[in-house]
Amino acid sequence: MQTDIVTILIIAATAIFSFKGFKDRYLFDRYKFQVNAIKNGDKIRMLSSGFLHADEMHLIFNMLTLYFFADHVIFFVGRINFILLYIGSLLIGNVVSLFFHKNEPFYSAIGASGAVMGILYSAILLDPSIRIYLFFAIRIPGFVFAIGYLLYSVYGMKNRVGNIGHSAHLGGAIGGYVLTILLHPKVLQTNLNMVLVLAVSIILIYVFRDKLNP
Repeated sequence: MQTDIVTILIIAATAIFSFKGFKDRYLFDRYKFQVNAIKNGDKIRMLSSGFLHADEMHLIFNMLTLYFFADHVIFFVGRINFILLYIGSLLIGNVVSLFFHKNEPFYSAIGASGAVMGILYSAILLDPSIRIYLFFAIRIPGFVFAIGYLLYSVYGMKNRVGNIGHSAHLGGAIGGYVLTILLHPKVLQTNLNMVLVLAVSIILIYVFRDKLNP
């Protein structure tokens, strides 16, 4: 399958902006997710932070995950709905981050992880048979990777692992899940079991997030 132009453009834009941020500290600080700045009206950070990354490995991991799953989503929902899914998951992820950290004015984070998580969950809802190669060697069901990635995100959120927006992963998963059902309601008929499995995973991780090992 040839990589869709929309996927290429998103990866290219994210890479260019991220590499610029690696070298330009002013740009990085000006456009990262930062609670106090956002609450004071600097709303562009809700979007721009998704195009910045902590380092090359953070960027590569997110863009590789997007590359593996994006075209599956585009195949089912089309380019326009894919863009709505990507941006919507990014924004919902940052809204969730703002909710969790609203009383921490200097909390900051960056990364496309919320948007990518939304696309990952969307791809699995649309095609439950999808498989991925973990570390390019171990073949596992996509939904196992998605749930594991979400668990890691909650762990990272509790332990403040890196400058990465882990709480945005949870929000992105919710965004991708809900938006996919709204944009492609046929999944409620064709893939109801996966709809229920992913719903339960999100609910349980949210309910028991404080019980996870710190």
